[in-house]
Amino acid sequence: MNPLPSDDHVHSRFSFDAFEGDMEGTCRRAVELGLPAVSFTEHVDLEAWSAPPGGWNWPAGVRGSVDGHGRFLAAPLEVEAYVAEVERCRDLFGNLRIRLGIELDAGHRHRDEVADLLRRQGFERIVGSIHALPDLAAPGEFLEVDPAYAQRSALDVVLSYWAEVRDMVEADVPFHVLGHVDYPLRHWPADLPVPWDEFEEPLRHTLSVLAVSGRALEVNTSLPLDLRVVRWWREEGGRDLAFGSDAHSPGELARRFGEVAPAVEALGFRPAADPTQLWWA
Repeated sequence: MNPLPSDDHVHSRFSFDAFEGDMEGTCRRAVELGLPAVSFTEHVDLEAWSAPPGGWNWPAGVRGSVDGHGRFLAAPLEVEAYVAEVERCRDLFGNLRIRLGIELDAGHRHRDEVADLLRRQGFERIVGSIHALPDLAAPGEFLEVDPAYAQRSALDVVLSYWAEVRDMVEADVPFHVLGHVDYPLRHWPADLPVPWDEFEEPLRHTLSVLAVSGRALEVNTSLPLDLRVVRWWREEGGRDLAFGSDAHSPGELARRFGEVAPAVEALGFRPAADPTQLWWA
């Protein structure tokens, strides 16, 4: 069996919602699986989210605060402690490439905060992502994608999400890889078929904008990403590809990689000569 690719989208306890996260345990699991590298991309979520209908019902262990208007703001990344833990794990697992990274949510809407963070600390892998859409009931506010389905048609949720992604990609905000382009499909109504024929043109547009930017697309395996998206990515000029489990605990590391990586390779993407690097076409 061919070696598994690097897992370039992983969370530990330093992410506000990874209450089962364990960096040392994740690195140990990476060694067991034979991964060449793992990128800890801890959440940096800088905007408050409007309360969903019925209020917040976060699992125990999620870290953040709710303001006087009911908006949730994730706990900030503890940068110094995070860096120290990465260095400790690098000492423990000398043969494993461990990248210091972040998952930067909607960075184009928080330029000053992002610039300040990057002045203080460099990161080897920045995953750009979107988790929320404009709140139609509160102009200027944002609502996480799952409750956004109560405000919009399912089709509009997905198309609006890709419009937000394009805005982020076209903005002058630093990130290397676009994370979970299919994020709203995690919450797609179970009784509705996914209308890929209607999605193809707008998603190809989003992928072409990403390709022009020179950034990579992530094959996120938590859903996992439909392989027709990988094919469209290549056809729209995309060259670089990352694999990300979006693991929030050691047991989720590299989930489905064994089945997904060969399917991606069959679509024309190959590992780099350095197995710790991105795949390419």
